[in-house]
Amino acid sequence: MSKGRGRFAGQVAVVAGGASGIGLAILSALHHEGASIVCGDISQDRLDRVAAEFGARVATTRCDVTQEAEVTAMMALAVGRFGALDCAFNVAGASRPGHIVDLAEADWDFTVDLCLKGVFLGMKHAARHMLGRGGAIVNIASLNAHVPMHGGAAYASAKAGVEMLTKNGALEMTPDGVRVNAILPGLVETPLTKRHFDNPAAHAAFLERIPMGRAAQPEDIAGPALFLASEEARYVSGASLLVDGAWAVTGYPDMRPFRPAPGWPRKG
Repeated sequence: MSKGRGRFAGQVAVVAGGASGIGLAILSALHHEGASIVCGDISQDRLDRVAAEFGARVATTRCDVTQEAEVTAMMALAVGRFGALDCAFNVAGASRPGHIVDLAEADWDFTVDLCLKGVFLGMKHAARHMLGRGGAIVNIASLNAHVPMHGGAAYASAKAGVEMLTKNGALEMTPDGVRVNAILPGLVETPLTKRHFDNPAAHAAFLERIPMGRAAQPEDIAGPALFLASEEARYVSGASLLVDGAWAVTGYPDMRPFRPAPGWPRKG
């Protein structure tokens, strides 16, 4: 590596969900490493802040990852503005929790569409610019791909789907030079997990199960994500990398004390 040049110098990346949390940390790390980046997000305010902070090597676009036309346009922007697409990070996600017996169909659809369909569309349209020339796709799944949680059926199912979608992507795309891998984070301190940190008892229940004794910061996830997209991981495809402070070895805490009881009438 030449002095002063990062691992991603001269490369072009797309970060879907790149204006906050894990996505913003990935974007910042890529920028530091020399990449030109397209940041997609649904929040125009956050996109404006990204544009002001990072300057000409970052292009921003409003993108709802559940809408195929918007994902297509986000990937095309990378090629049109910067001339290529070398790596894509599918980060956007959120959930509407609820017990299975109470969960509204609309809340299931919101969670699964955002967390699973959004990754599918990101992979599909990133790969169309990479097949035959090479590239890397990194999907953000979750520890919940392996471990269920009370009230989290939609989210855990979607994230398990992301892990399998990643493997299927690797099977189909690796022969054409596109590596596809997944990161499975544990608890990460982001705006989306704020409720866990605002509840001392819930926070303590999480930390009791995390051998490293703390939640991750977004930067703790960005480093492994960039590794999987880098030349250092050139022989890695179809992998699922747990980044959880060893949480997976202890199991998920019982979240029932921190959720409403099921509302569906019980018999007997």
